[in-house]
Amino acid sequence: MLSPTTLDPASVVAMPAPGRACGSCTLCCKVYDVPAVESTAGQWCRHTKQGRGCAIHETRPDHCRAFHCLWMTEAWLGPEWKPDRAKMVLSLDPVSRHMNVQVDPGQPNAWRREPYYAQLKRWAVSSLPQKRHVLVHLNKITTVVLPDRDVNLGVFEPGDRLVARERMTATGPVVEVEKIPAAA
Repeated sequence: MLSPTTLDPASVVAMPAPGRACGSCTLCCKVYDVPAVESTAGQWCRHTKQGRGCAIHETRPDHCRAFHCLWMTEAWLGPEWKPDRAKMVLSLDPVSRHMNVQVDPGQPNAWRREPYYAQLKRWAVSSLPQKRHVLVHLNKITTVVLPDRDVNLGVFEPGDRLVARERMTATGPVVEVEKIPAAA
């Protein structure tokens, strides 16, 4: 599994939906690691001109050039999901198809506010049959949103894996999740 805060430009290929543009939104410039410009998740990239965009837009690295958040690519997401308003950036992992929710560390509880939290729970329910999950990332700390609870898995390092198992209980199936360290 890729580190949830590192973008792989070869695996993230998406086009903006008609009528969508970043505009003054630059939150992706804060919530992701971008080694090519020595940008660390949780801190603004030094090339970001808040409210205006990227100072090196024409020469920005492939990591940045190839990335479009779900709000940009999916017209069905309403204006409340635009990252600068929601204080979180949504993306899909190109391999696992897990939904990644990168939260602005300046607003660490943004994902728990409404209407966001209820929608994340609905996505968690609808993702289970496909063995996909909603993963909330606050810098390097990952929480899995499950239909019945949220599970904090702590810091995810490169190579760590998410493992989910379903077990039957008296009230029906329950999903258990855990982080398997890369060294295991």
